[in-house]
Amino acid sequence: MITPSPRFAGRVSAIVAALFFNAGLLAAGDVPPKIWIDPDTGHRVHRITDEPESASFYFNVNPFTPDGKEMVFTTPEGISVLDLATFRIRSLVAGQVKVVVVGRKTPTIFYTKAAEHALYGTNIDTGETRKIADLPPRGNVDTINADETLAAGAMIVGDGQDYNQKAGGQRQGQGQRGVGVQPVNKVEMMEARLAARLPMEMYTIDLRTGKRNVILKSTDWLNHLLFSPTDPTLLMYCHEGSWWKVDRIWTIRTDGTGNTLIHKRTMGMEASGHEFWSIDGRTIYYDLHMPFGTSFYLATYNVENGERIWYHLPNSEWSIHYNATADGTLFCGDGTSSAPDWCTWATPANEWLFLFRPERIDDSTTPEKSLPHPGILHSERLVNMSKHGYLLEPNVFFSPDQKLIFFRSNMFGATYIFAVEVDKAMK
Repeated sequence: MITPSPRFAGRVSAIVAALFFNAGLLAAGDVPPKIWIDPDTGHRVHRITDEPESASFYFNVNPFTPDGKEMVFTTPEGISVLDLATFRIRSLVAGQVKVVVVGRKTPTIFYTKAAEHALYGTNIDTGETRKIADLPPRGNVDTINADETLAAGAMIVGDGQDYNQKAGGQRQGQGQRGVGVQPVNKVEMMEARLAARLPMEMYTIDLRTGKRNVILKSTDWLNHLLFSPTDPTLLMYCHEGSWWKVDRIWTIRTDGTGNTLIHKRTMGMEASGHEFWSIDGRTIYYDLHMPFGTSFYLATYNVENGERIWYHLPNSEWSIHYNATADGTLFCGDGTSSAPDWCTWATPANEWLFLFRPERIDDSTTPEKSLPHPGILHSERLVNMSKHGYLLEPNVFFSPDQKLIFFRSNMFGATYIFAVEVDKAMK
């Protein structure tokens, strides 16, 4: 049991909380239980934060300090830090900010201040803060490289239509408020933005000098930049848009060379997306549909040797996002709500958090190196998410010790950070 409270008292409080929660006796706005055992799954769930509208990061953005002892998250007041051993929380940065990532080399949280349109870094241990660079008009910073020498971002060049001018709602992003909140009509927004073919530039910013260097110009919608966690010169990005209309996942070197498509579509309505790096930087994971909303895989691509594995999973277990442990032995998924209007033919409501155990089902060889290895994912349900509103994405990720899966949820009305234990609770 992770909580330091006595086992008996903890068990009683968990059972009582679960009974009240599942009986619907906790009204929206009530203080949620601090701990409970999900009666549908047998897994213990912890409410990590006390402040309403606190939120964990987007699923593929590193929130952990390099020593694995602390996790950074956002609140309405700014940025806070969680001690993973004690669950104690302390405030770090005050004010309205957009988080970028926690550094891989030093305990630094990188973020932008919208009012100043500038990149900042704050040392998580000391609180020392420095302004790193001003950002170009309409430009942003999405990611920081492994040795913390470069930032990378993209911008629309000149005047013109903005990202979300069409179809109201909130931009999906990693900012403090609305982290991962989807527009009411996301498809309409995506279609309009893709069709606009706005000129864009992808660039790096030297964190020592502030100098900006353009590495790619395009009229494709460049988005979701994410540096390798280990190779400071390798950057992953996507051609954004409705997944079945774009060859989405790409990598490029920081000098602008080696622009490489990672997954090429081979059939109509084939779709890939929500890509993320393995902790060791060797593998790109992504969600693969063949065709969209019909047949589901968690796909892998090894950037060192080109090897691919496609892990199949049934429609009833598909998730919006996936994540992996550092050793690659476990995956998790955050489920999905009822199918939207444009996908009613295929995707069911999978309102659960899932744990997956991968299994290769071939003989570890293929006739041709280009052929993917087949595999399957064996699932286990972790948390009943039927009371969660999926316009807020849960965005699951494992703790460094692989014992917890963090997620955010509005199942009690306001948004809080929660964690579910990977192992079932002791009876």
